Amino acid sequence: METLKDEGLQGNETIEEAILRLQKEPTPELLAHVLTVIRRRMKEGGQAILSVEPPSGDDQIRIGTVKSADGKVWWAAFTSFDEELKGAGSVKSTFLVSLEQLIHMASETKEISGVIFNPWNRTIMLDHTLLSIIIGEENAGH
Repeated sequence: METLKDEGLQGNETIEEAILRLQKEPTPELLAHVLTVIRRRMKEGGQAILSVEPPSGDDQIRIGTVKSADGKVWWAAFTSFDEELKGAGSVKSTFLVSLEQLIHMASETKEISGVIFNPWNRTIMLDHTLLSIIIGEENAGH
């Protein structure tokens, strides 16, 4: 069976490339660039893959989380199926969500520290500050 690239994920390699550059050279400028690229993909109607936990009795879908070394809890999202598969099967089920929806939901969810994109490889942690920058600048008209 061929895995077709989902249209909503096409273009997300620009996010992965921006993150790679940031990983090699962690500067404020490159961080700003990653945020810009994510915002651009959001405006283009780009999607991300969100991991979900199987319902535990109450039929509530829970978004898969990752704990960082400092004990904070983050939603886990992926820019591509390749990135998701790097977790070696630790993700049970996934669904596609628009980046816009994901970023708005995450910024309104106080129980989490934010969203980690690609926790296993091309990783970026978007905390509430960064999420609000991504959202805020679409309203601020910079």
